[in-house]
Amino acid sequence: MANKNIRSLSSRKELNDNLFENIADLSHKNAPKSDFQELAKRFMIDDSVIAGTASFYDFTRESNRNKKIHVCSGTACMVANTQNKLHQHLENHFDKDEIGHAVCVGRCHTNNAFMFNDNTYSAQNENELNSIIDSKKYQKNIYNIACNTTPILTSKIEDIASFYKLAEVYKNSPQQAIQEIKISNLRGRGGAGFPFWFKLDAVIKEPFDSAQGAQKYIVCNADEGDPGAYSDMYLMEHQPHKVLFGMYLSGLTVGANTGVLYIRGEYPDSIRIVDEAISALKEKNLIGDFKFKIIRGQGSYICGEETALLSSIEGLRPEVRVRPPYPTQYGLYGKPTVLSNVETFANIHWILENGGKAYSALGTKNSTGTKLVSLDSFFNSPGMYEIEMGTPLKTVFDEFGNGLKSEIKAFQIGGPLGGIVPFDKIKDLTLDFESLNSNGFLLGHASVVSIPKDFPMIQFLEHLMEFTADESCGKCYPCRIGSFRGMEMLQKAQHENYKIDRQLFDDLLETLEIGSLCALGGGIPLPVKNALQVF
Repeated sequence: MANKNIRSLSSRKELNDNLFENIADLSHKNAPKSDFQELAKRFMIDDSVIAGTASFYDFTRESNRNKKIHVCSGTACMVANTQNKLHQHLENHFDKDEIGHAVCVGRCHTNNAFMFNDNTYSAQNENELNSIIDSKKYQKNIYNIACNTTPILTSKIEDIASFYKLAEVYKNSPQQAIQEIKISNLRGRGGAGFPFWFKLDAVIKEPFDSAQGAQKYIVCNADEGDPGAYSDMYLMEHQPHKVLFGMYLSGLTVGANTGVLYIRGEYPDSIRIVDEAISALKEKNLIGDFKFKIIRGQGSYICGEETALLSSIEGLRPEVRVRPPYPTQYGLYGKPTVLSNVETFANIHWILENGGKAYSALGTKNSTGTKLVSLDSFFNSPGMYEIEMGTPLKTVFDEFGNGLKSEIKAFQIGGPLGGIVPFDKIKDLTLDFESLNSNGFLLGHASVVSIPKDFPMIQFLEHLMEFTADESCGKCYPCRIGSFRGMEMLQKAQHENYKIDRQLFDDLLETLEIGSLCALGGGIPLPVKNALQVF
């Protein structure tokens, strides 16, 4: 009940004077405690709410406010073994306590990655690093981009005005738009694979009373936190209008006039480019009264979980909410909300232009359309590939990745909660939800992180448990304590005379799997079990 009350107090000023943005601004200025207390007074909420939020995020936490540079600590950079040397070189330029970390900055294709001066970089050697620090010159994030089928997400937009004209066709026929999306069988691309039409249908059925100031929202989850994944980043930086159109059309369909993009702070280019695209829409008057708002994330993986993301926008501590109610009934500020990820929204224009049947003709019966696949630096041609669902993974790796630079023993597909797939198993798998699920893995974001032959698997599992312990929202005990205990056991086994009791470890995994509130604690046992089975 307390959260509901705070939520309604936060919503009084809504998005124009947003509580979360206010907290972030004060944190970045390293403002005195009195300024935070003043903010609490202005929003009529307790000081503890502000303190709870400010102390949660990597970029707002008091202990991190003096950080001048953030080294990527993501899985792809870790297995590439580039970051320790990078850290050492940075100590020639910064004091140790001025060097922070960022979980992933979307440069998994080159590694040696860091964030500095509100830009991201890869420095392949010490000279390049020195030049970047001295000049602060912008470095473009370049990688291979290709497609093996009808391009949906990678095709160019010739003219923005005619691109948005399609919305006129569906403006007064929301049910027709929902029907086409239903026929297409577009499933959420954020990892869960939930049918997207169902969210639109649920929100359109929610009553809307403008006299009482009722509101509906469209929220785009652009908090792509899976280390190894940079497909959402690609769309925001190369195809922002596909994402914005999908949100705008969803708003027209369900009766929402506001779209919120929650973009992770580790993607400064994405924030800038999407902002420019929104400005272009306003200038050309292509979206009428529909409003877009960008919220910049402040460094937290759990905000990729939909209910934690909503709490974050509201300025509350981003803890996972118990469901039901689902966001379609009780979403942002307690209002009906269509919440989906970047890639899902980016498909909508093509579906409505070409028809749901044309989309469902691509891919497999249950996994239709295409999927963006992120390949890491161990491939000869790392990059972003739009692949038709159902394509053999071996084809993707050989024909698009052009094979591997060194010997690999396994791949983690789908981020930290995705499965660990042994090298020999790749030939049996196809790129779709069913193939990976039925073999005990997960498609997720379809990000591929290669695990080299000489990288100790126990060290990889320790990294996964440490990641979970660090990124847990702390609301449920199994995740908060269980991940920490798992990390401790794996550390002791490597550095002390300690042998892990298999029964105890299995019990821990079962507790995490069954008892956790969300997929962070509930999903981390999957890659651990895969590794225990094979290695």
